[in-house]
Amino acid sequence: MTTIDGLHNFRDTGGIALRRGGETRPGVLYRSDALGALTPDGVTALAETPIGVVVDFRTPEERQLAPDRLPADRPVQLIELPLLEGALGRLAGDAVQAAAGTTDASALTAAMENLPTLGDLYLGMLQHGASTFAAAARLVAASRDDEPTAVLVHCTAGKDRTGVATAVVLLAAGAACSAVVADYASSADNLAGAWAEGMFAMLTQFGIPLTPPLQTLVAGSPAPELERALDWLDAERGGAAAYLRSGGLSEDELAALERRIAG
Repeated sequence: MTTIDGLHNFRDTGGIALRRGGETRPGVLYRSDALGALTPDGVTALAETPIGVVVDFRTPEERQLAPDRLPADRPVQLIELPLLEGALGRLAGDAVQAAAGTTDASALTAAMENLPTLGDLYLGMLQHGASTFAAAARLVAASRDDEPTAVLVHCTAGKDRTGVATAVVLLAAGAACSAVVADYASSADNLAGAWAEGMFAMLTQFGIPLTPPLQTLVAGSPAPELERALDWLDAERGGAAAYLRSGGLSEDELAALERRIAG
């Protein structure tokens, strides 16, 4: 497994089980946390991968605070597809606002527990983001093996916006749902330690209690939360492929996506 110095939640989505049998192809679709903390060695390692397209789901404010670091010695196309739902900066802002509104510890804890769940955020993404996810899928469909055009999708943590986008694209290409959910769930382990502790320290500086719901929002990836969103996708939109079609992905692009990911 490739590691990139400065990234905590980077991985190739190759090797995920397909519904028909076999596995997704490596070197086509990657996922990660934000690239702003890449070390010089990390930038060099990124340049040595097949990645030639970076899709950033962060908001303009998030990008301004922590711009991506990209290789300068070969072309890498940066595509900005902002998704508001799941923005950690906005969630932290909501928490800070709640903290400022009360000095009573029990009331503050209650305010933290009334923050949206991850499942709520994922449903919001799916309800409003079909064209955004279709645009990301289109880039994967257009990638090639004979030049570095593999796609890396990322947000801040690489678990929420990135997790939903990756799940939709992989499912539309024929990946098995249980394997996609397992890949999503692995983000919590990847982020545990330095990354999560840094985020928690930032929140505690504002006097915000680290309640279990808030900790899950920031650094968790519980399988049931994604499963809830995918159940909605099947029931309300006819599954991932139909959903991407509703966002503007053509039949030819959908077929190309399946060839690229499933072979």
